[in-house]
Amino acid sequence: MTERHLRGALATTAGMSRQEAIDFLIERAAAPRRHGKPERCDVTLAGGNPGCGDVVTVYLTVDRDADAVAAASFTGEGCTISQAAASVLLEAVQGAPLSEIEGMDAADLMDALGRDVVKSRPRCATLALSTLKGAVKQYRNLRLREEAGQPMCQPRPAEPAPRTSQDSSRDPRRPG
Repeated sequence: MTERHLRGALATTAGMSRQEAIDFLIERAAAPRRHGKPERCDVTLAGGNPGCGDVVTVYLTVDRDADAVAAASFTGEGCTISQAAASVLLEAVQGAPLSEIEGMDAADLMDALGRDVVKSRPRCATLALSTLKGAVKQYRNLRLREEAGQPMCQPRPAEPAPRTSQDSSRDPRRPG
């Protein structure tokens, strides 16, 4: 898949009226494609938008020989725009070379979603793209480690410390 093909795969709302683009996004958020956690993947990366609470976790599996996406999916919660954008993007990148993902521009995704519809929420519209690019970067770093003789494994997320009864009863405004 060339960059031109990837951009073509993103051209989902081209020619739609504003209302048709809104309806398309609502439909994609309600019934997203490429949604779900796979049994196996090369990279799992969570991304979030603290401003509005959107969360998207990308699961990326890479075809090493082609240096391309073998499979990509997501899970998440958030507004219609963030979840629809993740669905549109992850469907479009199936089979895409990683270099194309690295070169993708947020403007391409905004145009695909309907710039007029998403222009007031650019962080929501591009959350999945920034998370996917981060997953590609993490994959590249893991491959470098592997090539250097270190195992290709992902760091484990830090476990939150268990809360004790003292934690919940202590007034955080008072010292010690």
